Amino acid sequence: MMGVVIRGGSGVTRRRWWAHCSVLALAGAGVVASPTHAAAPPLVLVVGDSLSAEYGIARGSGWVALLEQRLQREKIAARVLNASISGDTTSGGRSRLPALLAQHRPQVVVVELGGNDALRGLPLSMTRDNLVAMVRAAREAGARVLLAGMQVPPNYGRRYGEDFAALFGTVAKAEGAALVPFLLDGIADRTDAEQWFQPDRIHPLAKAHPRILANVWPVLRPLIQR
Repeated sequence: MMGVVIRGGSGVTRRRWWAHCSVLALAGAGVVASPTHAAAPPLVLVVGDSLSAEYGIARGSGWVALLEQRLQREKIAARVLNASISGDTTSGGRSRLPALLAQHRPQVVVVELGGNDALRGLPLSMTRDNLVAMVRAAREAGARVLLAGMQVPPNYGRRYGEDFAALFGTVAKAEGAALVPFLLDGIADRTDAEQWFQPDRIHPLAKAHPRILANVWPVLRPLIQR
């Protein structure tokens, strides 16, 4: 830049010249100016089964869709990706999760799986190991984890039912995950519970999903806003 002299010219011309010189000087020093990009809102990834996949109810009426609406209503900058599949087990979720984490890089992962394991009579040790693997994979990917607990009807036997229900809390405590003790609290344990479920008595009606979200929201919100 030596030997360059500007004589006269308007103030605007001189300002433009000095701005040009400043850019060249920064470039010569290895400093590259780049536009500022706003960080993307955090992503909440829901990996669940039919309880989260709107089985038997109208699209947009399930608790995950209601979660998106609540985030918008409360002006909380967060996105939601529902990767739930009806009929999925913890084994299925465990196999799907790594690709979901790599592709979407969520900040929060909700694991809502295990009910179908119980319906199929799968060993509790298998369910536990799969949940542990999912929580660890999500945390290693930098995500905070919420584990949604489930219970089974009493006809499965008292001992099995108690052990199954306790499994979620055990995993959450050991692996540092947040916990919703029972996703269907206030629904499955109602005196008129049959009026809140579809004819199969497994899948809640649409009117039950606001209550499901009410169970999840107090635990999930701090994870999103942390």
